[in-house]
Amino acid sequence: MTAVIDPQATLETPLLADNVQLIGGEWVPAASGETLEVINPANREVLSRIPRGAAADVDAAVQAAERALPGWRDTNATARAGLLFRWAALVEENAEVLDQLESRDVGRPHWGPSPLAGMIRFIAGQTDKVQGLSLPTYSPDVLGFTLREPYGVVGAIIPWNAPGPMFTNEVAAAIAAGNTIVIKPAEDAPLAPLALAQLAMDAGIPAGVINVVTGLGAEAGAAIPNHPGIRRVGFTGSPATGSTVMEACARNLIPLHLELGGKSPQVIFPDADLATAAQAIATGITLNTGQICAAGSRVVVHRSIHQEVVERLATAMQQVTVGPWHQKVNMGPLINGKQHGRVMGYIEAGRDGGADLVLGGDTPSGEDFGEGYFVNPTLFDNVSPDMKIAQEEIFGPVLSVIPVDDEQEAIEVANGVDYGLVASVWTEDVGTAVRMSRALQAGQVGVNNALGAGVIGGPFGGYKSSGFGRTMGADAVLNWTQTKTVSLRGATRPVN
Repeated sequence: MTAVIDPQATLETPLLADNVQLIGGEWVPAASGETLEVINPANREVLSRIPRGAAADVDAAVQAAERALPGWRDTNATARAGLLFRWAALVEENAEVLDQLESRDVGRPHWGPSPLAGMIRFIAGQTDKVQGLSLPTYSPDVLGFTLREPYGVVGAIIPWNAPGPMFTNEVAAAIAAGNTIVIKPAEDAPLAPLALAQLAMDAGIPAGVINVVTGLGAEAGAAIPNHPGIRRVGFTGSPATGSTVMEACARNLIPLHLELGGKSPQVIFPDADLATAAQAIATGITLNTGQICAAGSRVVVHRSIHQEVVERLATAMQQVTVGPWHQKVNMGPLINGKQHGRVMGYIEAGRDGGADLVLGGDTPSGEDFGEGYFVNPTLFDNVSPDMKIAQEEIFGPVLSVIPVDDEQEAIEVANGVDYGLVASVWTEDVGTAVRMSRALQAGQVGVNNALGAGVIGGPFGGYKSSGFGRTMGADAVLNWTQTKTVSLRGATRPVN
């Protein structure tokens, strides 16, 4: 929980600006002059106005990135790492401001110590560890080796649910490899990314290395993978939009990585610590109001403990306090009206589909909630694996309990969705943990933890419709490089 903060207080920081985006080291409006409002999801008040960037702005950003590329690419790796370490230090100094910006933007309460500086430092440490290989040759007068080189100008599109960490993941790794980047944050939550970009420039990262274009996905976002000057793309978002981005990348024959969400199972066996499991699962599904791709939204539980688990989950979820981010609460609002309508629609689908509504399913009332996009933690029981709420990503604090009879059925239900991002197993038996870790189709498997978290440098990414490619791991920087093979034969001269 966080201390009560005046939500109307002005943050005393140069990191806030109105109607500007970063192109070539300059804070500029959109070429069209149009703007978009950034709305506080807790009360629908206007937080800021940002440029409504579009293809012309992306083109200007790509040109700026192309101008900056030769100098940045040829800066030695140790020097690049030093600038990233300096960026991390400034991020750490401004951690409270960055956290408040994201809280206002997204509507979430304080999460705890900020991970952003540590994320940048982890990547900075990889920067001068990018190495090629010595290769065998057929002739002793030929030397063979590989070089790891940046792609050039790259692009990224990030969502609104965790804009600070998403920005850091994409930008730090891409520029550490020697690329320059054009990135579009979500129009609903651009403030923390813009502030992080300002701190990067304050750290000495040259103009044009990082360019931030704000605007709508269909305009500014679509222009990134469609631009012929972009050589690689990173995208995090919905499968539908990811498919569109992939089609654009295919037309330009450029690689990309996709992280497209999940429908993560929480598989509970009879020997599990049920008290710990229930509390962790309830916390996981209500953290950020369930707007986390890794959220464990399906509880696949052995029938012998089914009723006890439901009771424990209901108790834990009833204890989750809801309200504006600046109050002492556990859960804030959903990001916007569209998302609120989406979540309420899924709740209605759960009722209509025959699931038992145990808890929630409505919106809280009272003066603290006003016009905000709030919804109460919601628990459904006796959910069939083929129900809409069991198959589709809701991206809200909605938990479905699915009883099963044995381990094999648990595996079938857990894997029986299009997604494969995160899965969790709750058991005290090592053999069960090993079997399930291998059987579950997910990019991350947590044993006795709810979000697959807690590992420093664990590669993050999905199976199946959750996307492909990995971020955050020991290869984060390497993933933004391409390999060149060099075959070197010395000139033949007569020996005197």
